Parts: sequence; C-alpha cells; structure tokens
Amino acid sequence: MAKLKLDISAMQEDFFEDAAMIGIVTAMPAYHLCWLLNKHFDIEFVRKPEQDISLQKSDTLYNFPIYQFDLPNSEQKYVLYKLKDGKEPLLPETRLLDYLWLIQTAGPAADADFIAAELKNIPDIQMAQKLAPDQLKSLSNLLV
Repeated sequence: MAKLKLDISAMQEDFFEDAAMIGIVTAMPAYHLCWLLNKHFDIEFVRKPEQDISLQKSDTLYNFPIYQFDLPNSEQKYVLYKLKDGKEPLLPETRLLDYLWLIQTAGPAADADFIAAELKNIPDIQMAQKLAPDQLKSLSNLLV
C-alpha cells in the first residue's frame, strides 16, 4: 500500500502571505523578553500553552513556547516563538537566533522595519534582523 503524504504548502503559503519576521538574539528568558516588549511597545504578549509547538526527536520531546498578541478590533496579530529548547532548535537553519517575531498586519514590511529598529534600542537585545520566509526551510514548524 502506498504511503500518503500531507501537502501543507498551500496552508503554509496562506499563513505567511501577509507576514514579516524578525529574528532576535538575546539571553533573556521568554517571560522577561515578553515583559520588556509589552512595556516598550505597549502591547500584551500572552502565552497560549495550547499552541506551544512540541517536536519529538528520538526519545526526547522538545517544547517551544508561543506568545501571542492580537491587535484590538482586527484579525491582525503578533506571534513570538521561542526557537530553542535547551540546545535543540525549532528551526535548524536559525541556530543562532533565540526568538522569532512573526508580524501579521495590514503593512507587515513597514511594521517589521519599525519594530526591528526599536528592538535594537533595547539594551539586552544583541540583534534584531528581518528574515525572509523563503530563507527558512523548516517554515512549516511555525504553523500554529
């Protein structure tokens, strides 16, 4: 019997269609980073444990928390992914990044430019850089 394989390319394309991404490098734990971002940008990232991403590798289960802020009165949102569980990366091609901020707004590119520039002004953030979705091979790991 032939094995069936789920093709998620259409779902992936739809999810990232109106989105921009910023890679963040910082040694801060996720709760502290969210507190700083909430304070700096006047938003409210909230952890949604039911949306956490879990990956099984060998006999170990890795958990990657997700924090989300829904912009008021719209379907637009910000999603913050913790990209590492110990030394295990969620996206192998981004081993040097600690977090990924997904921006799904009406003008994601302009919003990402503004947010990346602002993140560079926060002392405990070593790097904030826009990422192009086509640079990431494991993009499907981010689908929530």
